Amino acid sequence: LSHSRRKKNKADKHKSKERNNLLIIQSLFLSSTSNQTTTSKMATRVAFENSNEIGVFAALTNGYCLTGINRSENFYSVFEAELAAHIPVIHATIAGCRFVGRTTVGNRRGLLVPNTATDQEVAHLRNSLPDSVVVQRVEERLSALGNIVACNDHVALVHPDIDRETEDVISDVLGVEVFRQIVGGQALVGSYCKFSNQGGMVHPRTTVEDIEELSSLLQVPLVAGTVNRGSDVLGGGLIVNDWSSFVGLDTTSTEISVIENIFRLSGAGSASGGGQMQGQGQQSNIVTNMRSSLIDQLS
Repeated sequence: LSHSRRKKNKADKHKSKERNNLLIIQSLFLSSTSNQTTTSKMATRVAFENSNEIGVFAALTNGYCLTGINRSENFYSVFEAELAAHIPVIHATIAGCRFVGRTTVGNRRGLLVPNTATDQEVAHLRNSLPDSVVVQRVEERLSALGNIVACNDHVALVHPDIDRETEDVISDVLGVEVFRQIVGGQALVGSYCKFSNQGGMVHPRTTVEDIEELSSLLQVPLVAGTVNRGSDVLGGGLIVNDWSSFVGLDTTSTEISVIENIFRLSGAGSASGGGQMQGQGQQSNIVTNMRSSLIDQLS
């Protein structure tokens, strides 16, 4: 009888311990969620009409945002609500077409457009963009500049077959170092990688050695990943700058989590009051790690 009581007491203690652990996890989860709500800048899901390839119809830098002309204002209004207080958000077309994200490339210093852009379109861009941004036409046979060039404010990766003159224009106008490169076996570097001054994402089949080499070249942390529920065309489904990002509507929460972490959007803080925000973001990350380790112990 005493043996069975001891067993029962032991079982009760074990259940009580499990209950306590679960309560701890729950409270940590709520605390983490609360911190993230107040400190982190979520990646925003958006679609262009029925397309999740938002990087085809929009371009985002630290100095401006371009959007293709949509039948309704829904697409433009999402960017305006998030960005208009910081940078200009501009309606644009290139050669009368809406896919401004794939035909242009730029950073905070400049914007390159293909030679198919009309004089009126170039004049509109020059009038709408800040005076510090140089708008330049490029005579390049590979005219989808957004597919063949990936850049931030310091470095540009370009298609291996790009013209030498185009390489010089990219370097002069955008003020960047230019490297001919392939990513994950793909020559269209603008389509299969995306990076800001904070971090970057590359084609999911990129090898660890190549990621390390690219990270050293770009001087930012890189990770292999996808958008839009497994799509490897990162340039089509994701646009990002140093403080915000926009992804296609099909992008999963796991993909968004990876994007926020590698581009330092989650808990990274804004330009003003960044120190306090960063501290809170680190606290949130610690809580998340504690929660994960507790779950591992219980499973």
